[in-house]
Amino acid sequence: MTRSFEDRRRAATCRRDAWRSAFRTAREHRRHWRADKERFKAEYRSARRAGRIPEDPGPPASGFTLLPWLLMGMGAFSNVFQGDADPWIGSLGLLAFNSLYIYVAFRAFVKEAREATSTRVALVLLGLVTCGLALGYGGSWLLFLPLFGLATGAVLRGPQLRSIGTAVAVLAGAVACVRDGWDGLTIAYATWISTMVTAAILSLSEAVRELRAAREELARRAVEEERLRFSRDLHDLLGHTLSVIVVKSEAARRLAPRDMDAALSQVTDIEAVGRQALTEIREAVTGYREGSLAGELDRARSALTAAGVEPSVSRSGPPPDPRTSALLGWVVREAVTNVVRHSDASHCGITVSGTPERVRLTVTDDGSSSIIISSSSSGGGGDCDHGDTGGDSCCAPGGGTGLTGLRERLAAASGTLTAGPGPRGGFTVTAELPVELPMPHPGATTTAPAPAPVTATGTGTGTGTGTGKATEPEGTRSAAATQSADTVPSVAAGPNLGP
Repeated sequence: MTRSFEDRRRAATCRRDAWRSAFRTAREHRRHWRADKERFKAEYRSARRAGRIPEDPGPPASGFTLLPWLLMGMGAFSNVFQGDADPWIGSLGLLAFNSLYIYVAFRAFVKEAREATSTRVALVLLGLVTCGLALGYGGSWLLFLPLFGLATGAVLRGPQLRSIGTAVAVLAGAVACVRDGWDGLTIAYATWISTMVTAAILSLSEAVRELRAAREELARRAVEEERLRFSRDLHDLLGHTLSVIVVKSEAARRLAPRDMDAALSQVTDIEAVGRQALTEIREAVTGYREGSLAGELDRARSALTAAGVEPSVSRSGPPPDPRTSALLGWVVREAVTNVVRHSDASHCGITVSGTPERVRLTVTDDGSSSIIISSSSSGGGGDCDHGDTGGDSCCAPGGGTGLTGLRERLAAASGTLTAGPGPRGGFTVTAELPVELPMPHPGATTTAPAPAPVTATGTGTGTGTGTGKATEPEGTRSAAATQSADTVPSVAAGPNLGP
């Protein structure tokens, strides 16, 4: 007896433990399900805001939306079965009314079919059948009059709706008053309301769908026009620039056996044209290369690791808005490019911190302290070799077109940029910006760094000789003083180069 009690107690304990375990498992599954549901909702909302998921317009309207109103004729249908109306006439009347109503309802949602003569004739016949049944039997048969008004509102559009809808309501009121006296005014009001409300709802639905279709068409055309513009700009830019490069390459090849200085001059011009072409291509694709700070941090971590530099990235504070994030992404790109190319560092730290008003980005490394921001990545002039601390002002702290361009770009956004040797060695770049940038005013332009000067030389040999030398900013034209049959004028890089 004791063992039996112990067995039952042990079995009850096992069942209780199994129930508790099942309850905990179910609660854990429910918690995971709720978390996944919230995550899916957040991803869906973000995708909708980003435009990756089109707005669902719902199923297109059709005649099926008007069929449930036929249930208003159930009273007349019961009258036929109860013998309150002539079975043959009532049955034929119900068949004719339902057939005409369904025909008109399905044709009302297609513009061409709605405006066809057959639809108007069917609507007139529907009105005659409705008036005949209402005058003949009254009672529940009067409810066919609001249904006739609903069909009228589904078919009619435009300025004729008001006059015809009012006429239909007056006709319904007159027929109802003949059968039920002044109580028929309720039928008149119901007929007028059903006519106008149906017409208003269907007109609004059509307008919304037309606007959505127009918006999709405009978006498609905008994408096509932007693709055409982008391809045209690149074609004009690269086609002209490559033509200049080919011509100057041929000139350098012809001049090399006879005059090496003239050939080197042409090679210098080719380099200038190529640099300017890179700058113009970057300007052409600026709108397509506007990245985020998170993406630049990921790319920076990958580049530092590939270069053998240990990366350290930390973020804190509120996330900046997209424009602030894009500007900080430029700073990360420039600073990390400089570390990889010139610093010989073994460690690079990137820190993003901020308050509700400002955000700060700091890039530090433990390499040589004479580093500057690489000008090549910002479209500036020549690069600066790390470790060159001579009299070249480009290599001095604070010099370089890359650093100047970043400083001016951040200054235009109410930000600051400082760069120089770190307190413990290495080099430090610090950028500060507002968390939310103000919207630019229409017509406002962004300050760009002044282009670096380019020196172009040209030497001609042949029937006559001459030497020309000019120092001009990039984007201007310079030519050799003398030109012969075997020389090509030296042309600096620019957006409007001559052939």
